[in-house]
Amino acid sequence: MSLQRLLVANRGEIAVRIIRACRALGIESVVAVSEVDRDSLPARLADRSVCIGPSRAAASYLNSDALLATALGAGCDAVHPGYGFLAENPDFGAACERNGLVFVGPRPETVKTMGNKLTAREIAEQAGVPVVPGSSSVATFGDAAAVVEAIGYPVLLKAAAGGGGRGIRIVHAPDELRGTFQSAAAEAEAAFGDGTLYAERFIADGRHIEVQVFGDQQGNVIHLGERDCSLQRRYQKIVEEAPATLVPDALRQEIRDSAVALAAGIGYTNAGTVEFIYDQQRREFHFLEMNTRIQVEHPVTEEITGIDLVQLQLRVAGGEPLGIEQSDVRFTGHAIECRITAEQPSAGFRPSPGLITRWDPPEGPGVRLDTHCFSGYRVPPFYDSLLAKLITSGDDRTQAIERMQTALESFSVEGVDTGITFLAGLMAHPDYRRGHVNTRWVEEQSGALQSL
Repeated sequence: MSLQRLLVANRGEIAVRIIRACRALGIESVVAVSEVDRDSLPARLADRSVCIGPSRAAASYLNSDALLATALGAGCDAVHPGYGFLAENPDFGAACERNGLVFVGPRPETVKTMGNKLTAREIAEQAGVPVVPGSSSVATFGDAAAVVEAIGYPVLLKAAAGGGGRGIRIVHAPDELRGTFQSAAAEAEAAFGDGTLYAERFIADGRHIEVQVFGDQQGNVIHLGERDCSLQRRYQKIVEEAPATLVPDALRQEIRDSAVALAAGIGYTNAGTVEFIYDQQRREFHFLEMNTRIQVEHPVTEEITGIDLVQLQLRVAGGEPLGIEQSDVRFTGHAIECRITAEQPSAGFRPSPGLITRWDPPEGPGVRLDTHCFSGYRVPPFYDSLLAKLITSGDDRTQAIERMQTALESFSVEGVDTGITFLAGLMAHPDYRRGHVNTRWVEEQSGALQSL
């Protein structure tokens, strides 16, 4: 079955990305928009736009009933959730299926299973994938104290139902445990409606390595290489690149194979990402979690493989096989992505909504920009501050970095604050250029970098 008409249940650059993939495949696109997004670029590009509610996300992009009514009323046969909002909400996926709509993503039961970090950890262990030394759920402070004593300090307390960096705390010493446990549990309860925590050994010198996997409805599962997402602030990714650097080739292959084993073991379909922490001191890797959706950073994988991941999502959702085997996947060159946000780094990354009076993006060989912005666009205060994803590719990492540095320096935006200068400082830093970074590096350098 090929898809004929699709509801884009998202906004911003990912909505633009999906609409363009639909156009390339001859699929009609209907985009759901909030009141503030009526004149957005996705609304202009789609074959049709439908306003689904007020500007607040809870009344629009998170309103599953409104999205379903829009899809059915517009005669759609499929829904693409993008990332964020309802992309990893199993109830929304199940509601789509009950109403005869194809959900472009994995099966709802898979989303639910892998969305619980403790369950996902158990599945990884069953598949023979190494996990970070840690615990099952800790329901009380007494449980936490006993578990942490066994693991040793420092330790991470993490929300079992978590995501997006919320509900995660580092505990360095016993006198910090009670207060940290209480604050992490409260944040998890507020964010996810579930205050369950678990504990893991804290890896101080770790790199965040994730593997792009893809499965079809015929049972085929492959990987499309790995990405390094170690440059983070408060567990939020800032810069991503592919392939990962300074990872021994034998270990790199083991990480890729582990991701495929995990995905195949649960009969995974469509796009997914298996995330690992690579302990640079011990030269060991451990499973962290699985994201059951397309990732923000998917363009760097596209650049080194030549495979359009969103088009592949749509074809697989329509029942087509992957059409490629693992041996067909070739990796060429290196790619880097910088997230351009409407934030002010020097003010603690304070959001900066407002009217963009100038939008003059870079161009040139190996430069790609995924965005929904333009001169005259008003950045609303209601959503994530992502304006664009700037991607550069080159024959090797050095060339990709040089192209990114040049592109950032020539990227001119006025009317709102952005992190462009901050990112240019990252690219110029000798530690980054040598690849000598970890998941804590950005925050350790925060004083110097935020002044840029």
